[in-house]
Amino acid sequence: MENTPQCPPQCPPVMGNYRCHFELTLQLIGGKWKLLVIYFLSLQKVIRFGQLRRTLPEISERMLVRQLRELEDDGLVSRTVYGTVPPRVDYALTPLGESLVPIMESLKSWGNMYELSRAQSAPRTSASQAPQRLPELADQ
Repeated sequence: MENTPQCPPQCPPVMGNYRCHFELTLQLIGGKWKLLVIYFLSLQKVIRFGQLRRTLPEISERMLVRQLRELEDDGLVSRTVYGTVPPRVDYALTPLGESLVPIMESLKSWGNMYELSRAQSAPRTSASQAPQRLPELADQ
């Protein structure tokens, strides 16, 4: 008998090596950077690589390229290369990638609610101990 967790019976079958669609979704958008990349792409119709790199200074160039390639391979991001000197590469969300934006807005709202609930129940911390938030992600 296997110890592999099984999806509940109501989960429809999934193509590939996934137990359920939730696992497939996490494979597509999981990780530290993918949702942030998608978020910043959602704020503009088209963004150049260098601009995206400056927006996320904490990510290495190698990791950003890797995340963008994976998102492109999965059909969530489109990449346009212009034959200019210096080279110009633009990225944009595909319609499939844009379909994630309402889900991400729900996640952002949940994060805001969580932060507020924790602030009310947790002891006060000094400003120097408080976690720093990216200003671009703060609700406006």
